[in-house]
Amino acid sequence: MLDRVEAALEKIRPFLIADGGNVKVLEITDDMVVRLELEGACGTCPMSPMTMKAGVEEALLRDIPELKGVEAVNVAEA
Repeated sequence: MLDRVEAALEKIRPFLIADGGNVKVLEITDDMVVRLELEGACGTCPMSPMTMKAGVEEALLRDIPELKGVEAVNVAEA
């Protein structure tokens, strides 16, 4: 499963890196929730909640429909 998550993230990483950030997989829980950490500029950007919802989460759930959710440990909910 980790390989599939990483493959899905590789599709959006260039956009994150272009803005000075990145994303790291911390864990995939037993109940199929991916826990991520936004790195670099993404970790402190005020737009990071939108990046998580509209970018990272959408890409992962589209490519891996069996996932139940995506959460970032360092993003405050908007």
